Amino acid sequence: MQYSKTKETPKKRTSVKHKGKTIARLIKLLFRYYPIMLPIVLFCIVFNAVISSVPSVFMQNVIAVVESSWESGDWSAVAGNVSKYVTVLAVFYILSLVASFAYSRMMAIITQGSLMKLRVQMFGGMQTLPVKYFDTHNHGDIMSHYTNDIDTLRQLISQSLPQLLVSAIVISTVLFIMLYYCVWLTLVVIAGVCVMLLVTKKIGGRSARHFVRQQQALGKEEGYIEEIMNGQKVVKVFCHEEACKADFDRINENLFAESESANKFANTLGPILNNIGNVLYATVGMTGGLLLLSGVSNLSISGLALGISVIVPFLNMTKQFAGNIGQVSHQINAVVMGLAGAQRIFALVDEQPEADDGYVTLVNAREENGVLTECSEHTGVWAWKHPHQADGSITYTKLAGDVRMFDVDFGYEPDKTVLHDISLYAEPGQKVAFVGATGAGKTTITNLLNRFYDIADGKIRYDGININKIKKGALRRSLGIVLQDTNLFTGTVMDNIRYGNLSASDDDCIRAAKLAGADDYITRLPDGYATMLTGNGANLSQGQRQLLAIARAAVADPPVMILDEATSSIDTRTEAIVQRGMDALMQGRTVFVIAHRLSTVKNADVIMVLDHGRIIERGSHEKLIADKGQYYQLYTGAFELE
Repeated sequence: MQYSKTKETPKKRTSVKHKGKTIARLIKLLFRYYPIMLPIVLFCIVFNAVISSVPSVFMQNVIAVVESSWESGDWSAVAGNVSKYVTVLAVFYILSLVASFAYSRMMAIITQGSLMKLRVQMFGGMQTLPVKYFDTHNHGDIMSHYTNDIDTLRQLISQSLPQLLVSAIVISTVLFIMLYYCVWLTLVVIAGVCVMLLVTKKIGGRSARHFVRQQQALGKEEGYIEEIMNGQKVVKVFCHEEACKADFDRINENLFAESESANKFANTLGPILNNIGNVLYATVGMTGGLLLLSGVSNLSISGLALGISVIVPFLNMTKQFAGNIGQVSHQINAVVMGLAGAQRIFALVDEQPEADDGYVTLVNAREENGVLTECSEHTGVWAWKHPHQADGSITYTKLAGDVRMFDVDFGYEPDKTVLHDISLYAEPGQKVAFVGATGAGKTTITNLLNRFYDIADGKIRYDGININKIKKGALRRSLGIVLQDTNLFTGTVMDNIRYGNLSASDDDCIRAAKLAGADDYITRLPDGYATMLTGNGANLSQGQRQLLAIARAAVADPPVMILDEATSSIDTRTEAIVQRGMDALMQGRTVFVIAHRLSTVKNADVIMVLDHGRIIERGSHEKLIADKGQYYQLYTGAFELE
């Protein structure tokens, strides 16, 4: 199995405006989830950020007191004034500690709670998406929304956004204090910060791009590993281990290259910014000393004279200012990846759900003297409840299983028609079989009956009702289906059978298993019906899994059955057992059968032969054999193969 390298279409960079909308939507979402707690958290963050800027002001006052006492020689008031400042500062720090503790606890609740609600929203929305979405999107990519994207969003909410808010408040507060004390030194700091921003834009921008590519490369590697794990038997059968390792090495090297570049730029940015901050610190100190020695008058909002009491706190504020600029720079990568994850999550949430404009529903009914009345309990009779908007009346039509298609055209893509002018009918209790080569359109017809896809032209009527008027949930409830690919879920054997009808009792499930011919092997399992199944029933054979799928359809007890290669994975002996069960299951039901084994469709009321999306022959087994057309050739060819 060769893992080919395909040329990807270059992706457009997300605009700043789009990123701004994503942040705004995320914040709005957080406020909606936690309308009381989030404002409290924001207050605590702002309070902490402001308190972290206060020490410079206290330092200036303390030094001013010492300077004043030094000049006057009066030291009596120094201890009292300094103690007052230290006490006030200690109170601020205690309040800051309380706010920090409260903020940390509440932020953990907000972060994990928001992610939980988003996962619920994503999964709930995903259940409403049409089958077409899952047919056209990589399943591994969909899974990454719940893992990689959620994790990057977690880091954005819990770390990056709070840190950016803290840094923004500290920078604003410190800048105001700087201007309050000395405009000249503030201009020096701003010049140094401009250099830091230019470096951040140059190096940080490259780092962010490589981190996004790293996430994409990680997704490819995870997808490849999942593919190889699922196909491990095929790999070993064809001795493809070395080729798989070579393909993996190439993918892994690509991930390494992107990760190396991303971390190289990210790791370089920190030391560069720290050293620029150190140079800026020294420059501010030298500038302050030169201004002090040259006797330049101070330009400030406060009107204070330039002195040691101004320069020393200013140095501390310079370090704090540059440090917070560095903090902002360090969060760029996390913010970029978090926003990319948020955009992907919102894209999944915003996917349009499956359209359903039907209004005819399926209800339990009781029939007396030919008159149907709706009831709450299941009597074995179902009816279509048809409300008429014109006069407000309601009529009931008995669910009989009469299915008809008139001149149906369909294509999965608008310009590629798969079915051409399909017309057929299945009267109640009839068994209709579809045969033909792979790709002839057999399964597509059953997809249209379930309204997994909607037809391009023509009509499909179910008991005389246009299926577009029937609610999709009601339509699918009336159709039982056994697919060629069996899907079993983690749980007991009993749970998997009951999946067809959640209200079914254990006895109902056992009867369905006996009907399908599955009871014999189930009772020989270690724990019988309580045996746990994992990994899509990996501890069962393919045939045993197929029998469970048939039992699941049987317990649903639908009036119409669709059997899509239902016996394809069962051996000849088991097939005979299953066929008896299926014959019992099909009694009184309309049944559509898709089969490659023509021996399984001999007793069908009507057989339809499809070729390239067209019905080319139809009739009973005897009639088609007598016509000696394509069915005859397929049937006799099958016997020759046997």
